[in-house]
Amino acid sequence: MWLGGRSWLPVLGQVCSSLRCLAFARTWGACRGPMAERLSTGAEAASGLGAPAQQNGDAGGEPRGEQPPGHPEPAGSEVEPVSGDAKQPSGNGERAPDAAPGPGKRKKRRGAVGERVVPPPKKRRAGVSFGDEHFAETSYYFEGGLRKVRPYYFDFRTYCKGRWVGHSLLHVFGTEFRAQPLAYYEAAVRAGRLHLNEEPVQDLSIVLKDNDFLRNTVHRHEPPVTAEPIRLLAENEDVVVVDKPSSIPVHPCGRFRHNTVIFILGKEHQLKELHPLHRLDRLTSGVLMFAKTAAVSERIHEQVRDRQLEKEYVCRVAGEFPAEEVTCKEPILVVSYKVGVCRVDPQGKACESVFQRLSYNGHSSVVRCRPLTGRTHQIRVHLQFLGHPILNDPIYNSAAWGPSRGRGGHIPKTDEELLRDLVAEHQAKQSLDVLDLCGGDLCPGPPDSTAPSSELSKDCLEEIAISAQKMDGAVEAAPRDLDGVPVASGKATKTGVVNQETDPLCSECRRVPQDPSPQDLVMFLHALSYKGPDFEYHSPMPAWARDDWQEH
Repeated sequence: MWLGGRSWLPVLGQVCSSLRCLAFARTWGACRGPMAERLSTGAEAASGLGAPAQQNGDAGGEPRGEQPPGHPEPAGSEVEPVSGDAKQPSGNGERAPDAAPGPGKRKKRRGAVGERVVPPPKKRRAGVSFGDEHFAETSYYFEGGLRKVRPYYFDFRTYCKGRWVGHSLLHVFGTEFRAQPLAYYEAAVRAGRLHLNEEPVQDLSIVLKDNDFLRNTVHRHEPPVTAEPIRLLAENEDVVVVDKPSSIPVHPCGRFRHNTVIFILGKEHQLKELHPLHRLDRLTSGVLMFAKTAAVSERIHEQVRDRQLEKEYVCRVAGEFPAEEVTCKEPILVVSYKVGVCRVDPQGKACESVFQRLSYNGHSSVVRCRPLTGRTHQIRVHLQFLGHPILNDPIYNSAAWGPSRGRGGHIPKTDEELLRDLVAEHQAKQSLDVLDLCGGDLCPGPPDSTAPSSELSKDCLEEIAISAQKMDGAVEAAPRDLDGVPVASGKATKTGVVNQETDPLCSECRRVPQDPSPQDLVMFLHALSYKGPDFEYHSPMPAWARDDWQEH
């Protein structure tokens, strides 16, 4: 029986072998997905077979790398670009739920519906990235007491915003870029001035996707500013201190680029890569400090955060200001960032200003102001609340605030009505630049997509577009610097296009704007001194603050 039982030994060996194969198969089945994925990825990298990005962003390749500092970050930068066969998001910008990943596939990171949107990185401080190539884009000329900028070409650049995803370029231009009629953008397409992912746009009906990159070449006109020079008050190895005239912005913003303190200092005083240490409103004059290095900038900003700095202003206000010292602690709320209007409101931010009358001439008072906090338009809003607005303040001494002009916080209208009346007043005076607005900002809603331009018919725009196509330099306007401001292209520079002052597609070239008088560009608010633990700078008292000044 024993000997006969040996016949089962071969069978037992086969069973053991089968069990070992089954265990190996299970182990292989568990790991073959990830291994296959790694092998496939490695093969694609070695052979360069990754999906290329198609024209106008119809397919996404690999996600872009880290954005340069200060450059606008694309919407959904944490999300891989939508591939050509992916589902389009709904019209409101929400994404459909992702399907469960199949075996051996990585799950793509996508923002869930309702997930908090991560803001883009902050821009670099104004001025640091500007150099000779920016300053050479155009030149100044002086006329009637005004500093003017010769028109020039540059690019507006932006990544696709989240709310644009799933919408056509036609829809985006018709709802968010209303400074021009849709007929203009159609003509710009024919002239080759609109680019998507650095490819010329052929049709405005193309639907935008995540990470699409838009570039729009335009002909730029800047508003004039005062011709009064920027005087240097002090300069050493750490800082530059100037006496800023009224009407000149500190750094590029809105419609201003070359007509700014940063550009004028770079072009006329060869002072470059400056870091603004504090800001002054465009209409405010006086002491303005810049750091020459990032280290000095950080040191002084630390002093600002620790409340170690003292600022003193002087202004001329309406009426007889009280002789005794007045302290105002009313909180201030921003009504509109776009228009630049604030008011006193219990829901606003806490702030404090101290005022002392210096003189009174029977009609207006000169007042010294010490802001203990740094809210937007703080001095101007507090003086309005006290019933003594700055004499020629174009915003806070306007009849748009009602009969009392905002005294005591009494404003007999809604914020929307206030903004409407302010804009209407300055539109009638042709002084929208005071509000940093242009005509295209005033459209109440999306224009009719089929309506031609109010100034030119579509047929006329087509003829203009044909002539514009011949201007190769304008089509090839080059890249901008990292904080979103334009840079002249090499080709444009070589062909002289950056000096060309007229453009067939530019509506501003067909207008004859009314220049402001130099007196209209002065507001009676002046930064008199700026003092810190180891520095103190003063500017002269302006003419309108002197005892012998006469009102005109």
